[in-house]
Formats: sequence, C-alpha cells, structure tokens
Amino acid sequence: MKRKTSMMVVGMVGVALALTACGDDSDDGGDSGSNDSGSSSAEGKVGVILPDTESSVRWESSDRPALEAAFKEAGVEYDIQNAEGDAEKMTTIADGMIADGVTVLAIVNLDSESGAAIEEKAASQGVKTIDYDRLTLGGSADYYVSFDNSKVGALQGQGLADCLGDKDANIVYLNGSPTDNNATLFAAGAHEVLDAISTYTIVGEQAVPDWDNEQAVTIFEQLYTQADGKVDGVLAANDGLGGAAISVLEENGLAGQVPVTGQDATVEGLQNVLAGTQCMTVYKSAKLEAGALADAAIALVNGEEAETTGTTEDATGGRDVPSILLDPVSITKDNVKDVIDDGGQSAADVCAGDYAAACTEAGIS
Repeated sequence: MKRKTSMMVVGMVGVALALTACGDDSDDGGDSGSNDSGSSSAEGKVGVILPDTESSVRWESSDRPALEAAFKEAGVEYDIQNAEGDAEKMTTIADGMIADGVTVLAIVNLDSESGAAIEEKAASQGVKTIDYDRLTLGGSADYYVSFDNSKVGALQGQGLADCLGDKDANIVYLNGSPTDNNATLFAAGAHEVLDAISTYTIVGEQAVPDWDNEQAVTIFEQLYTQADGKVDGVLAANDGLGGAAISVLEENGLAGQVPVTGQDATVEGLQNVLAGTQCMTVYKSAKLEAGALADAAIALVNGEEAETTGTTEDATGGRDVPSILLDPVSITKDNVKDVIDDGGQSAADVCAGDYAAACTEAGIS
C-alpha cells in the first residue's frame, strides 16, 4: 500500500460557528450531543464508532474527548460509541446509528471486511462515511482521515537506529494486528529505514493479533527465546506492545539496555521513555486528528466537500480515497515536554510518583 500524495497539515481547520453543543452520556455507553437551543448549527448528525479499549488507551482517553470538543464547538449533533473489540457489536452499533438518523458515519474498523460491509450498508441508506485512523480496504468511504502511517513506521525505524547506532545489532519486530492496514504501513515504513542498515539483522518478526498486549508478552518471550536472548533492539509498533517487550526484558535484566520503540505517546509510553526503558514513541495529536475528522464530517453534513491533502491508494478496492493525512512526531526523552504542552497528556499523570524527578530533569512541571 502506498500513499500517492500527502502534505503536512499544520493545524486544525477551525469551523467557527456561534452555537455550541452539549454532550451527555447515553444509556448504551456512547456519548450523544445536541445544541442547547434545540437546533444544530449543521443540519445532520455524525456518528463515530471507536474500535476498542484494549489495543490502546488513546481511543477513550484522547480521541473521544477531542472529538466531543470539536463537535461541540461546531454545534453539530453527534453520537460516539465504542465497539469494545467486537466486529459484530460495531455492526450493531452502526445499524443503530443509521436507524437513528446519522447523516455521516465515521468508523475505526476492526477489520476491513466488516468495515466495508458497514460502509456499503450506510451508502445504501444515503449515509456518507469516513475512515478514521485506519483505511478500510475494499471499502467505500468518502474520505480517509489519519496520519501518514508509513512515516510513523519510518520514525520508529529511525528512532531505533538512533538508539542503536551503527554497531552490529539483532532486531526483533513486534508488529501490530494483521487485520489492521495501519500495522502493515508501520512495518513497511520501519523496514524501509532499518533494512538499509547492513549491520542490522532481523532475528524475529511477528504480528500481534488484535494488538493484544497480553499476547504480545507471550509472542515476544518466544521470539526472545528463539534468538537465544541475543536481542539488541525491539521495533514495537505501539506503546502497549513496547511495554510488553519491556516486561520480558526486565525479567531478563535487560530493561534499559535494549532499545524499544513505541507509538501513541501514552502515559505509560512517556514514562518508559523518561525512565530510559523505551527509547522513543510517536506522537499523533488526537486533537489534530479529531479536528480533521470533525471538519470533514461537518463539511459532509453541510453538503460540501472536505479539504484534502491528497489521496491514498486502496489496491483491494481499486480506487484512490480522498485523504486528510497528518504529520506524526518522534518523541524522545529530549522532547517529551512537547506532548504535555500540546495537551496530549497531563503532567500530573506522566509525572506521578517515581517519575517526578525524571520530569523535572526533562523540564516538565
């Protein structure tokens, strides 16, 4: 999968509307919002289905509040729910949202097959669709909103290379879910960087089903054993998988000696970076991504076209998907403060307990 065109999106394209919406918790665990005056600034309703709460804490801790804030600011009615890692539940939620009158539906698919079926059903009912964060291969989304995921992998590869240097090194890849197209792009971007360094040898590589952190521990233990413990670096696709690898390295007295990558700039990931057990993570601003989704959704609600940065090839579907692709940022101990300053995490959470001194050293207060 290759991205045909991308440009850096410097910030959210604000939609300045006078009215704001007020969200409340719905009975089914989702959030719905409506305008205080009883009429939305935009004639329509947006539904968003997040994937789970296990693969990464970002979906509930970062994406949901960022999306709520963006929709409230725009004065558009919304419904945000979480499929809890269950493709059938996501389909049921989508059916309910369509029946409830959403005019735009955004999904983070759990797999392309079920995602494509949801989008086909939505289109048959006149509902516009947006792929959020993950491209649905063979789908029919009107737009794709994400980060440049090949660049995410390239940043991870370069981050690991910076930590290892040009010495001889054995590398293990702990890739994301095989059903997630993003995971394929992350791995491809990392390989493009690391495969070009002749002193590095891949001694193990495996995808982790459903980004399951517990399975990641078992998988990494097996890869570590197969390599006779001769592992010098770990290309972990996100902070959860990185944490799994670190736990195994700790048991073998190697935490902090073997560089490990990550992604999402979670609280745990940033703490590991500050502690030196993880050499880097990749920050993808939820505020920026949610703002881009909100802008695209609101444009569709208003019967307009969204502003895009290019297209992304869907080889399975044989089409080029209009895309809004944002730039990720590499985070090391030297710039953890940037995530805090951007609101990606709070200093209180990251600097709690044993991490207070490391935060002070990093200029975080």
